[in-house]
Amino acid sequence: QLHLVETGGGSVQPGASLRLSCVATESGVTLDYSAIGWFRQAPGKERQAVSCIDYHGDSTAYVDSRFTTSRDNFKNTGYLQISNLKPEDTAIYYCAVRNFECSKTWARFRSWGQGTQDTVSS
Repeated sequence: QLHLVETGGGSVQPGASLRLSCVATESGVTLDYSAIGWFRQAPGKERQAVSCIDYHGDSTAYVDSRFTTSRDNFKNTGYLQISNLKPEDTAIYYCAVRNFECSKTWARFRSWGQGTQDTVSS
């Protein structure tokens, strides 16, 4: 299991953008053959798949087009860019890693980060 660390969360106003990062911190580890998924969980709601990028670099947005993923394999890092943030985007955002292909299912990933809080309010 990898140790994943998410950063980039914070408190922003509606309409702002955020870029979250997910880095695998162990030395000698590569994410080259991994899909990097992003999930979120809002208070009182079920965990939801947000977006994912597979090992080819093809990304899929599960919520809407405001969520885009990218990756930098040299840095062992995945990114989630969220534009035009809305109050309903307030949640803890998690990244997760699994081999090769994306999935919308949390349990199909093999490593998960601890999450980063995003709060959107005016």
